[in-house]
Amino acid sequence: MITRLNTWITHALLAVAAVLAFLIAFLVCADVIGRDAFNAPVRGTPEIVSFSIVIICFLQAPFAIRSGGMIRVDALIMNVPRLVRRILEIFGYALGAVFFALVCWGSIDPAIHAWTSNEFEGEGALRVPVWPARFVIIFGTALAAFNYLLLFAERMRAPLDAPAVGSMPH
Repeated sequence: MITRLNTWITHALLAVAAVLAFLIAFLVCADVIGRDAFNAPVRGTPEIVSFSIVIICFLQAPFAIRSGGMIRVDALIMNVPRLVRRILEIFGYALGAVFFALVCWGSIDPAIHAWTSNEFEGEGALRVPVWPARFVIIFGTALAAFNYLLLFAERMRAPLDAPAVGSMPH
């Protein structure tokens, strides 16, 4: 049940990130066309794009982890005995969970500060509130750490000769 809910959430976040990336592509095109053809760029494009990239990355991270798409050195892992491979995978999953949990924990105070102080980024044309991106970082890193914990638990329960986990059920 938890795995199915997690799969649904990670797919939903991936879809939101894809739609946001699609919309950002249109914004950039409109900005370039406006700048070149009419000497009137879309105001605030750099600020919107910079915050959207952060949001997109942290919305996609849980899916990348769960689907086995995060960076790893397959050349090293594939050339070691199965027991060593399993130990390395378990260690990697634990380290990933700790890393994202620490990023999540370290992001809480800045997010609260951005919310309470009404922090904005950008000068002039458009001022973008900082808090949405900060809270997406918290949510994305918490879910990323949770996905690493799921992979850790699955690998610990799997038989020694079982292939590595990390592909999401469809």
